[in-house]
Amino acid sequence: MTVIDRLKERFHDRVSTSQALREQHGRGEAYHPVRAPDAVVFPRSTEEVAEIVTLCAETRTPIVPFGTGTSLEGHVAAMKGGVCIDLSRMNEIVAFHPEDLDVTVQAGVTRKQVNAYIRDSGLFFPIDPGADASIGGMAATRASGTNAVRYGTMRENVLSLKVVLPDGKIITTRSRARKSSAGYDLTALFVGSEGTLGIITEATLRLYGQPEHVASAICPFPSVDAAIQCCIETIQMGVPVARVELMDAPTVAACNAYSKLTLEPRPTLFFEFHGSEAGTREQAERVEEIAAYHGGEGFRWTQDAAERGKLWQARHDMHYAVMGVRPGAKAWGTDVCVPISKLAEILRESAKDNAGASFPVTLVGHVGDGNFHHSYIIFPDDEKELAQAEALNKRLVAHALALGGTCTGEHGVGYGKIKFMRAEHGEAIEAMKLIKTAFDPLGIMNPGKVLPE
Repeated sequence: MTVIDRLKERFHDRVSTSQALREQHGRGEAYHPVRAPDAVVFPRSTEEVAEIVTLCAETRTPIVPFGTGTSLEGHVAAMKGGVCIDLSRMNEIVAFHPEDLDVTVQAGVTRKQVNAYIRDSGLFFPIDPGADASIGGMAATRASGTNAVRYGTMRENVLSLKVVLPDGKIITTRSRARKSSAGYDLTALFVGSEGTLGIITEATLRLYGQPEHVASAICPFPSVDAAIQCCIETIQMGVPVARVELMDAPTVAACNAYSKLTLEPRPTLFFEFHGSEAGTREQAERVEEIAAYHGGEGFRWTQDAAERGKLWQARHDMHYAVMGVRPGAKAWGTDVCVPISKLAEILRESAKDNAGASFPVTLVGHVGDGNFHHSYIIFPDDEKELAQAEALNKRLVAHALALGGTCTGEHGVGYGKIKFMRAEHGEAIEAMKLIKTAFDPLGIMNPGKVLPE
């Protein structure tokens, strides 16, 4: 009896081998080709995940965890076939402790679901990668997003995890206490491990009080460089902005078309301010002064919730907007991060590199923390375009590493960025491999991801 037969005997109709479903679970939202698993299983509890993992370990069957499929670097691709564990039915709020500012959720709960559940308490969970990703997936990829400049990333906002190890054992990485010096930091180890060390089934998250007032602002600039200088000065002056996002002119134009906006098609910064009514006003006025000094014109800010919502939804839909520039194309999204003082330099260099591209190239960035993305709008079946995009991305990563940056600020490694890991980490890769081998000696946990062979 095969492992799939044994899984079907145990989980019945919660095991599928249909081609359509397998292909759906073998791709994310980027240009990477489909690599389908042999079967998809839908557990409802940590204990059921442990059962599945134990069966797979006995037969040395590869395992790939799946949340919502919004990843961008091939994280869910079944490189060696095997079993995909879809955690979407593990979508319960386990425990909510408003007095302690934390909540424990199953891995399949999405970020929007968390915030809907806790909204009436006056608290919120700030990590916002744009997509309504699952919490398990966000923890596994160390996600961040637009609010990171003020609230940090998943690394800072996951207090504890429940994890199924590759042998089927279940562990909790730490207590809910805000401080601990007791042993190794297993929580930090599993956050960002991308399913290669174990499967995250529950997460305890840090929460924050909803700001009394929220204001948003936009300001166009004569150039990307001017916008970046405004951003750098804003951060260095200590203005506590919650979000500061950059779009270049082509991206603004694409968002105008897709989201029915009427913004000037110029390099534009988008800001959000959290605090008291007086505080948000003071922040906005200070940023307006900084923007004017750097050539920003038409600075406009608002506290209207509907207007703010439309603006940020357009930002979140940017991925689909830029693909609309070239119908039928896919977006190859880059993801480098550098020290903020080096941001202007790398953007100038990448602009020179991108000038000769045969396809549209757009820019968006969480520039308050030095993270930005170019999107190469390519036809994946065109080998020349693929090769050109590969070369541009390679040059971009090389620039980032030379400036003390990283090949991925928030998208994670998957298999798409494995080729850059040794250049970034050097001999530390061997230490990572020791950890991988210690946890997963059979090599069944999301094989082909994160670490070069």
